[in-house]
Amino acid sequence: MLTPPPLSFSICHAEKKAQQMWLPIREGRTSSMESPNLEFEYGDTDSLTPELSEIYSYTEEPEFALNRDYFEEDFRSHVRRRRWIELGQEQQKSYVMRLLDALEVTDRDKRLKVARAILYLAQGVFDECDTDADVIHWSRHNVFLLYDMGIFTALLELLSMEIDNNQACSSAVRKPAISLADSTELRVLLTIMYLMVETIRLQTEDDRPEWRTAREAFKTELGSPLYNGEPFALLLFTMVTKFCSMNAPHFPMKKVLLLLWKTILFTMGGFEELQEMKVRGRERLSLPPLPEDSIKVVRSMRAASPPASAMELIEQQQQAKRGRRSRRSAFVDSLEGDSPFPKKQPLVKQDSLDTYNERDPFKNDDARDEEDDGEEADSGIEGEVDPLDRDVIIQPPPPPPPLRPPTERASLPKGLPWAPKVREKDIEHFLEASRNKFIGFTLGNDTETLVGLPRPIHESVKTLKQHKYVSIAEMQIKREEELQQCPMTLGEEDVDETPTEILYLGMLPNLSQYVIALLKLLLAAAPTSKAKTDSINILADVLPEEMPITVLQSMKLGIDVNRHKEIIVKAISALLLLLLKHLKLNHIYQFEIVSQHLVFANCIPLILKFFNQNILSYISAKNSICVLDFPHCVVHEMPELTAESLEAGDRNQFCWRNLFSCINLLRILNKLTKWKHSRTMMLVVFKSAPILKRALKVKQAMMQLYVLKLLKIQTKYLGRQWRKSNMKTMSAIYQKVRHRLNDDWAYGNDIDARPWDFQAEECALRESIEKFNSRRYDKNQNGEFAPVDNCLQSVLGQRVELPEDFHYSYEMWLEREVFSQPIQWEGLLQ
Repeated sequence: MLTPPPLSFSICHAEKKAQQMWLPIREGRTSSMESPNLEFEYGDTDSLTPELSEIYSYTEEPEFALNRDYFEEDFRSHVRRRRWIELGQEQQKSYVMRLLDALEVTDRDKRLKVARAILYLAQGVFDECDTDADVIHWSRHNVFLLYDMGIFTALLELLSMEIDNNQACSSAVRKPAISLADSTELRVLLTIMYLMVETIRLQTEDDRPEWRTAREAFKTELGSPLYNGEPFALLLFTMVTKFCSMNAPHFPMKKVLLLLWKTILFTMGGFEELQEMKVRGRERLSLPPLPEDSIKVVRSMRAASPPASAMELIEQQQQAKRGRRSRRSAFVDSLEGDSPFPKKQPLVKQDSLDTYNERDPFKNDDARDEEDDGEEADSGIEGEVDPLDRDVIIQPPPPPPPLRPPTERASLPKGLPWAPKVREKDIEHFLEASRNKFIGFTLGNDTETLVGLPRPIHESVKTLKQHKYVSIAEMQIKREEELQQCPMTLGEEDVDETPTEILYLGMLPNLSQYVIALLKLLLAAAPTSKAKTDSINILADVLPEEMPITVLQSMKLGIDVNRHKEIIVKAISALLLLLLKHLKLNHIYQFEIVSQHLVFANCIPLILKFFNQNILSYISAKNSICVLDFPHCVVHEMPELTAESLEAGDRNQFCWRNLFSCINLLRILNKLTKWKHSRTMMLVVFKSAPILKRALKVKQAMMQLYVLKLLKIQTKYLGRQWRKSNMKTMSAIYQKVRHRLNDDWAYGNDIDARPWDFQAEECALRESIEKFNSRRYDKNQNGEFAPVDNCLQSVLGQRVELPEDFHYSYEMWLEREVFSQPIQWEGLLQ
């Protein structure tokens, strides 16, 4: 399961103890039918309390008291016999100003003490609070006060100093084992900044007017190139690459990634802001409005029961045979009069994936038996057995139900959740095929002329055009082609200085390094990764200086390590998804270059490797100790931890962050492969279908939707036998995934004749991206279009700068270059 790099025997032992608590259930033993529906609501982030608690590791728990002590020591020396929450606004401001001045001292230890006092304020002066809500309230009040007094800018200067601290980096590189103590200053600074970004980012109804003004100012500040000419997120990206290049192994990567994710979420906006930006973008381009709000559609979906696993299929087949024999023997017994009552038969749950595939209940039993026999003989273990069919076999035939009015069957969904879409290219292909068939020639890209085509074709074209959808990306590509063809006449493009545009411009020179670094961290944190001695050590900011000596300490550290990895996966998956979505909306080629870097860095097999585990076990993992989570641990009395209480874990049905991470990774995979034939073939080549099908065991509608989308795009390449054996999955795709009217994904009749030429597709895309980047961002882009002077007198009259020693050797130069060279005068005249 989750195994860290082998740093020492103690940490391996600790993690083994934690693994024994949550051993994955064998896939064949737990029936997928019995997995419960998960009441999970997908959003930008979890609620505030879990998001604040995840910045801390459990090994950092003693530091809460340390922060409080440093604050109390300094506060008592300046404000006597009064508590912080009793001070007025002006008194609090004057004290924060004192702390700000004290941050500028040269002594590192004194600076650290002041930073810890500031951190205690940002944490909500918990020693003066009685409840978790009080801590959150005062944390919010103090954070806005700290921002107003300019603390964030001061912290940023200290952070830059720590990043450039070569002495700390070189000593960390030489150390055999790095622990919490090596990153103390960085952890304190990053924690304060994270608390400020996360607290100010969230808007509440009771916010004061000055807080709303501060929020907008902070958002603009973070997204603008105010820090050394680059946005704040770029500084954090630099920390990530420096860590992954092994130049700064002591950087607390979990805190950096969480802060980076929340900074991008704050400055660019979350999923709802993206939807609003998309609506406004379509209005600017005079495109018709979106057919539906995708967020609302997904939230209203219901989960379906997953397909049966191989073990369940075998058990169901054996039950079916036993059921058939017992039913026939019961029939014989009743004829002979031995048993007046029919025997009880086991029940099998109905599978909601087959709601639309119900067999006709009025068919006779013999016909049903024959069908079942044929199905068993044909499908074998690989096929999916419909529990409804088995249910009919196993149970005794019920009395015929009374006829009910059709209104009572309204539980079935009316219509499909998504409006169908058609691309302009689809209409062109349809008309091209129709003209070739009925007329014998084509008219290129003409989609208006229907002369000579029969009436049904007219109706088809009309229906296709009703559902035609033009995306913003298509308009951007078309505009880019026009600008490339006519660079002089169309003039320069006006580019809005949005936070996304500013960040892309800053990331562009080192984009591949940033992408590779993030994927390295994702690989190191994935539960399926095996420990390697040369892999990145992502546990530097979770391991204590002294390794655990008791079983309880080992179990606690093991849970902490697993939790630490889960949070890293959560931050990276959310960060990558946000980047891709914002870049795609800003300009399609900005999205494509990041996508291509991800594909070339093996992101597709990495995500598939992540899902190649017992995903139900991962989603229900209980790597949390509730009593140690902030702010609970600083307000309430700490109960005595025992091995039994650690094993009990929390009572939640699932782990929010793990389910969130899984959905994010599936969405990233969808974005990378959509409309890309070569990348779809990579899914097929890497045998992703069984891995994705196992992920359907999670009964959560949104996760199932993105799994089904990935299965849909490769269905036609998986062969007829696969489709025949997976009819329940095919039915679920039909019910849940958007339809493209001309797409015959379910049949694969015109299996793509194009060869799988990965390089040609990617090279053509890279060429378009490079043209876009050079046109928009290359400063010397108009060099080849500069005016040429064709006047002989003017050219000869120009002064030419000659080297200083030219007058010493000009006679030799004339002899060599002019007089000794034969001139073909006739050739020149011709």
